[in-house]
Amino acid sequence: MSSASDRTREWARLGAQARLAEIEQERAAILEEFPDLQSSGQERLAPPRRRLSPAARKKLSDGMRRYWAKQKNRG
Repeated sequence: MSSASDRTREWARLGAQARLAEIEQERAAILEEFPDLQSSGQERLAPPRRRLSPAARKKLSDGMRRYWAKQKNRG
């Protein structure tokens, strides 16, 4: 015999499944209207990270060390 919480969870799962179907239909309609959005879009969300050279990393580290030393002496 299933409990009320099991039945509620099953109803929620069915509702979520129906909503996902609606979202997929909306997605298909959007992509039909704007086919250029077909690509993954990931490259547009976040530009590639720039890598620091070891020399640049050391320069940055030294500068931050000086900055925080100055901040520590202020307070």
